Amino acid sequence: MAKLSVYGIPNCDTVKKARKYLDARGLDYVFHDFRKEGVDPERLARWIEAEGVDTVLNRRGTTFRKLDEADKTDIDAAKAVTLLHSQPSMIKRPVVEHGVEHAGGLLVGFKEDEWDAAL
Repeated sequence: MAKLSVYGIPNCDTVKKARKYLDARGLDYVFHDFRKEGVDPERLARWIEAEGVDTVLNRRGTTFRKLDEADKTDIDAAKAVTLLHSQPSMIKRPVVEHGVEHAGGLLVGFKEDEWDAAL
């Protein structure tokens, strides 16, 4: 299997759990800290197309809650890409691209049973 790409923030508890999961299973991955490295808009658009705005956008985090009301409403794919590109901490974590050249699949968030089935 091709190397996994894991996107997240290193100090996030969910990302830590996900990385422990991968390490315990000996799965090879590259970690991308999207707070430092960012995420390009094209990749964000692919994630949203594959999983939907409601899956990729973390509405429960403090960054989202601090947005102006106008920014919180009527969020379509284009608006979500703009918001997530400018504030990557609003991306639900972690995001994992897996499979052949990462065209195989996408995991958003950490649910061990979903990860077991996909990886």
